[in-house]
Parts: sequence; structure tokens; C-alpha cells
Amino acid sequence: MGVDISSLVAGRPVELVELSGRHIAVDAFNILYQFLAIIRDRMTGEPLRDSQGRVTSHLSGLLYRTSNLIEAGIKPVFVFDGKPPEFKHATVEERKAAREEAKRKWEEAKERGEPAMKYAQAASRLTDEMIESAKQLLDYLGVPHLQAASEGEMQCAYMCKTGDVWAAASQDFDALMTGSPRLVRNLSISGRRKVPKKETYIEVKPEIIELDKILEGLGVTQEQFIIMGILIGTDYSPGVKGVGPKTALQLVKEHRTLEEVLKNVEWESEVDAESVFQFLLNPAVKKDYKNKLVWEEPDYGKLAEFMVEEHDFSRERVQKVIDRLQAATEKGTQSSLKGWLEK
Repeated sequence: MGVDISSLVAGRPVELVELSGRHIAVDAFNILYQFLAIIRDRMTGEPLRDSQGRVTSHLSGLLYRTSNLIEAGIKPVFVFDGKPPEFKHATVEERKAAREEAKRKWEEAKERGEPAMKYAQAASRLTDEMIESAKQLLDYLGVPHLQAASEGEMQCAYMCKTGDVWAAASQDFDALMTGSPRLVRNLSISGRRKVPKKETYIEVKPEIIELDKILEGLGVTQEQFIIMGILIGTDYSPGVKGVGPKTALQLVKEHRTLEEVLKNVEWESEVDAESVFQFLLNPAVKKDYKNKLVWEEPDYGKLAEFMVEEHDFSRERVQKVIDRLQAATEKGTQSSLKGWLEK
């Protein structure tokens, strides 16, 4: 979920091609959960499955969306979560319980013949098997991936801070909390999207959020920005009851430090606020990853075999993806695969 500061943060919409040539670290779990939630039967909520009953919604999204990025000349690197911090345990258990409850409601809705999509989405679960299949697909696409020491989004932020990538990509804002100079949202969900509960559609574009502009606009330091997140609520603690983004901003401007802010609110969480602050300020990250940042030409034979023979995807649709990537190689334009490999 991440910290909710959307009401205080404005991004700059861009076209996908404007990101051509950019190295972007993608929060893999975040994007895979998006695919698991979106790519389902609109009525029953059932995900895509192959003939062996294995869920393949994540593979569908990963294939078509990542190929779009490659065609646009973008160099993505997918970062997978490592071990979460101990104080995230309560959040993990709460999410597990919520998924189980959603699964129960999903089954009941299907039995009654009622729309079940919203329950199915809430019941989405990313398994070890799904993660490994996603990594296999990335290998065949020639796209690098790496395992974070802890939270994937924070590893993305670190890579952006060091200049090894141009931006972190996620729908959540945690990368900004941990100091990523840039955050790209909507990288893999751009296009026409249906408005929930309405028969209307909106155009969703990638947007760039720059940390220095956010801090300047709010009039806070990076440390105070983190304190705001802690007050609002993070994946590691529920925050302070009744405190939203505007109140959090007011509190940090008035009291400046975490110590002084805590004297003026009721911190009821069992998780120590200082521990969360230190984790967000200096998260656990891997620093020996540069040898992983290698982009290669897709292995078209293995890509076709994996998607068509192994997971029962349409041969025609997969071939169209392959044809587009091969055509991009031949064109030699800035947005081509050739340019993508040489930059």
C-alpha cells in the first residue's frame, strides 16, 4: 500500500517515448500485483490460467507491458523484495487476513452469480512460483532483475540516488520517502482505464515526480518528509489516528523534529516510531549490484517456447510481440531495440 501522500504530491505527465534511453528501476512486486489485480475476468474475477491451472495474469502483463517499454527505448531493471524488516510483521499478517476474508467473499459472490471482481482483486496473492516465472520471462526478454536486501522500492530509491538509474518506478510513494530524486508512476498501466463503478474511461499517462520540487513546495526537509509519512501511516506502522497529510504537514512545520512531534500526538502503535524513522532514513540495501545491470537482446526462441508451449498463450499474439521487437531492432531509430541496447 505505502504511505498515502497523493493529495500533497503532483506529477508531470509525460509520453512513454519521452523516457527513451532512461534506465529505470522498477518495483517488481508492486507492478506484478497490479497485473494480478487488473488482468481478470470482469464478472467472476478469475485470473488467467494455463492448462495446468497455474495463474498467468502476471506473465501476460509483464510480457506486453515490458515489450512496450523496450520498444520505447526504456531500459528497465526489475527489483524484487528481499526480507522485510521485523516491525513489518504486523502489517504482513493483517494483509494476509484481509486476503483470506476477500477470498471468502469472492467465493460467495461467485456462488450467487454476482459481480466478484473487487473481492478477487483484494484476494490477489503473489506466490514464489509466480515470482520465479516472472524472473524467467524477464531473462528471455533480456531485461535484468535483482533481489533487494529488504524492500524493493527502497533498493530502487538507492539506485536512483547513486545515479545508476534515472528514476524509480512504482505506484507507491515510499521511494520518495527514502530519498529517490525521481519517481515514475503509471509506467506500466498507461492507456485507457475504466473509472471504478462508472461506465467512463480516462487516459492514464506516466508521470514524473521530482523530490526536490516536492520538498521545496511543501517547505520541509527530507527528514521532515519522512516524519510526515510516519504520522500518516506506512507499511510499518499505522500512524496517528486522525492525522492526514495536511495535519502531518502542519505538525512537522510547527514542531520540526520527530521527538518534538511525538510529544504533541498520541502514538499508539507498538512499533517504535524512531525505529521506523531510522529505517526509512537509512534502509537496508544491496550495493554490489552493478554487474547485474546488463540489457541483452531477447531470446526469441525461448520466449516463444516459455509463453506458448509452457503457459498456453496465443502463438499469434506472442509472435506479434516478437515481430515488433525484431522490427525495432532493424529500424535503428532512437526508440528501437538497437538503440536500447547501445545506449
